[in-house]
Amino acid sequence: MRVKIVSTGRHLPERIETAADLAPRLGVTEDWILSRTGVARRHVSSESMAEMGARAARQALGDGPPPDLFINASGVPHQVLPDSSVYIAEALGFAGIPCFSIHATCLSFPVALHNIGALIAAGAYRRVLIVSSELGTRGRNYDEPESASLFGDGAGAAVVEPTPEGEQSAILGFELSTFPKGAGFTEVRGGGTRLHPQDPRTTPADNLFHMDGPGIYRMAVRRVPPVFNRLFARTGVDRSRVKFVITHQASGPAVTVVEKFGFRPETIVRRVEEEGNCVAASIPMTLAWVHQAGSLERGDLVVLCGTGAGLSILTMLLRW
Repeated sequence: MRVKIVSTGRHLPERIETAADLAPRLGVTEDWILSRTGVARRHVSSESMAEMGARAARQALGDGPPPDLFINASGVPHQVLPDSSVYIAEALGFAGIPCFSIHATCLSFPVALHNIGALIAAGAYRRVLIVSSELGTRGRNYDEPESASLFGDGAGAAVVEPTPEGEQSAILGFELSTFPKGAGFTEVRGGGTRLHPQDPRTTPADNLFHMDGPGIYRMAVRRVPPVFNRLFARTGVDRSRVKFVITHQASGPAVTVVEKFGFRPETIVRRVEEEGNCVAASIPMTLAWVHQAGSLERGDLVVLCGTGAGLSILTMLLRW
């Protein structure tokens, strides 16, 4: 798909919560958090996900024209109805611009990029804004210290357009596999029709994040390598040519394990120690951090990858 990310944006709240700050609330030590999750600090927002998303979007849009389509690619909604995209659009002052959400939990941004790439390639749109904004700290279950010590708040954004003639930017390959047997490993059980808020069976814990970390690891470590292998077999690209691997910043150990999949360690970008797991925002935030540092040049090969609730596994190859 001949599409191009023309600009990026990211936003982190001012307030920082360290592992030392959080440890007493969880009944563990700072060293316990660092050894289990690798998260030394995360940012905690007093703003809504819509306000954070709008901040990242304004940075990505800059002085350019408004988009002709806006996509919310966040894992956690502002509220159940209406769609969260309208609240970010309202914060941006949009009126009449079509907007909706593409939701694939922590993988929402690359899934949105792939789907929007197809629409742009088909000529349906020419300038699309994608925003992922997450208040991950709002859903922490303090009775589950390992998951509660992972999350942070933040937002990432990108503007996508057709690749001009004479340039090489493109989505070169995309692989997504979902294994529903892993659905129970990562979930928020409440809030829908299964455990409605007014259902007497619904408990407060059902409305908070639940994770079976060992279960995710056992399933993912077997399932991830074939997804990477298909991507590089179909694109004909050697992994040694990849300049950056932008993975979902799920945890310190989860980022480190990507080294086992044939990439040079120096290509794997780590932000989890400083920002925590920002759910769907982690991939676009990390991509924007690399881009805004001036480290990306047109023509560079970039991998976006990660796992998400489902259990879903994604890998995507871009020519920047």
